[in-house]
Amino acid sequence: MTAPSLRASEVQKSAIVIDTHADTPQRFVDEEFDLADPLNGGQLNLDSAVDGSLGAEFFSIWVDPKHYRGQYARRTLELIDSVQRQVARHPDRMEFVASAEGVVNAYRARRFAALMGIEGGHSIENSLALLRQYYALGVRYMTLAWSNSNDWADSSGDVEDASVRHTKEGLTEFGVEVVREMNQLGMMVDISHVADRTFYRTQQVTRAPLIASHSGARALCDHPRNMSDDMLRAMTGSGGAASKGGVVQVNFFSGFISQEYRDAFKELRPEIDVAVAGAEESAQRAGRALTYAEEERIRRHYMDRIVRPPLSTLIDQIDHVAHVAGVEHVGLGSDFDGVHGQLPAGIDSAADLPKITEALLGRGYSPEDCRKILGGNLLRVFREIEAVSSGLRTAARVR
Repeated sequence: MTAPSLRASEVQKSAIVIDTHADTPQRFVDEEFDLADPLNGGQLNLDSAVDGSLGAEFFSIWVDPKHYRGQYARRTLELIDSVQRQVARHPDRMEFVASAEGVVNAYRARRFAALMGIEGGHSIENSLALLRQYYALGVRYMTLAWSNSNDWADSSGDVEDASVRHTKEGLTEFGVEVVREMNQLGMMVDISHVADRTFYRTQQVTRAPLIASHSGARALCDHPRNMSDDMLRAMTGSGGAASKGGVVQVNFFSGFISQEYRDAFKELRPEIDVAVAGAEESAQRAGRALTYAEEERIRRHYMDRIVRPPLSTLIDQIDHVAHVAGVEHVGLGSDFDGVHGQLPAGIDSAADLPKITEALLGRGYSPEDCRKILGGNLLRVFREIEAVSSGLRTAARVR
């Protein structure tokens, strides 16, 4: 694959490039990885961000619900701390950011903007007080559910599992409170991973536009994690009549963008599950738990057998969302360091992001369209959510 053209490079550098999902904090905590280190099999570090003109990253605060049962808040805080410590180590290259204006200011100062989003509502342990404290620490979005349903929101990951207790409408009354509290705080409501009924119920109750921090189009890859065309269209109206609508940040994972890859993965998954279970038993016999990093290495070993789809499958996804929802409603949510290494061919790290711009220009997207997709759309939604929060807080004070 050839290097991006001068035109693509210029467009990339002229954009505030924002990626809304990287699982690198797991590496910070479990592997003592530093963003200034070489990638060492990872997909994001400071050098790759510079090479790819990546201006801002939402680091995912994801707590494995199986490994950290009973200590969700503790693990959440450790991951938040790990992001803050990275910024403290590299103040000349990074800046901790918690607002749309902060992203713009960091871009102008040529510093990499570090933001945070919680992936999975189980992190709040059914406590609005914890939600508020996470916001105070800088968290600016929360995915209502991860692959596991929690007590108040249903997940696409287990919605068909009869052994799991689910809600009647996708959100309980407490779940509605969570969404409205997020609206008031100015925290983006993220519907990636949620069950379809949770999406539509959230759409009804939110007072601000929604985001999907790392999702795909079901029409191209039939995964329950992906969004139907009806859902994509509904995103344009999220936030109410006065809103300009939400944004779908497209996930790069091959299993969410390519049906062929997904089918191959489904065939291989029983073998992977057996290998992981065996490693868990060995770890237990040694008196410890299998770490996320160890499980990740096992999964990657097996998944490397599957041929990676071409970059065009990722561009197809972006193109589909743009055509169904509009070019103002699509962005990038890579899932770097969280997808077992299985990105489409040609995308090995953040350094390869300009290849996406090159491909979009090749399909007829204008430089301005590219700038919207690369980060402008997310910034617009971020600003609107902040404005909604300001209005709700003012109204609450008046009452």
